[in-house]
Amino acid sequence: MKAGLPKKVGIGLLVVLVVLQFFQPNKNQGEKLGQNDIYQVAMTPSLVQTALETSCFDCHSNSTVYPWYTRIQPIGLWMQYHVNEGKEELNFSEFKTYTPKRQAHKLDEIVEMIEEDEMPLASYTLIHKNAVLTEEQKVQILEWAKASAKEIRTKANLPEPSAAAN
Repeated sequence: MKAGLPKKVGIGLLVVLVVLQFFQPNKNQGEKLGQNDIYQVAMTPSLVQTALETSCFDCHSNSTVYPWYTRIQPIGLWMQYHVNEGKEELNFSEFKTYTPKRQAHKLDEIVEMIEEDEMPLASYTLIHKNAVLTEEQKVQILEWAKASAKEIRTKANLPEPSAAAN
C-alpha cells in the first residue's frame, strides 16, 4: 500500500463533505395547525397538546423546528429523511384527511409506541431533552389516544380492534 493513499482518501472525503454543504434539503416549514390537524378530529386536553407539540410535532407535522446543526451536511439530510419518514407514518397536521378507520388505527399505534417506549425516538431525545415524556404525560396521552380512537370508531360505526390484532 502506498504511503500517500490515506492522505488522498482523507482529502477526497474532505472535498465530498465540503461539496455536500451546497446541497441543503427542503425544509418542512408548512402550517403546523390548520383545518386538517388532529385537534379538528379529537378533543385534546391542553396538557396532551403541549406534550404532542413538544415531543412529536417536529417529525410528525408540517412544521419542524430546525436546530442550527441541521445546516451541516450530512446531518441535515439525515434529519430531513427522518422527518419525511415520520410524516409518512403519521402527520398530525393532516390527520383530518385520514379515513376514520386510519385515524383510529393511528391512535392505536400511538398507544403502542408510548407503551413500548418507542416514541419519541431515543436518538431524538438524546439531544432534545425537553421532548422526553414524563410518566404523567405518557398516562395522559395513552388515556386520550384510547378514548379518541374509541370515539372515532363509535361515530364511524367501526368495530373495535380484536385483542389478537394488538
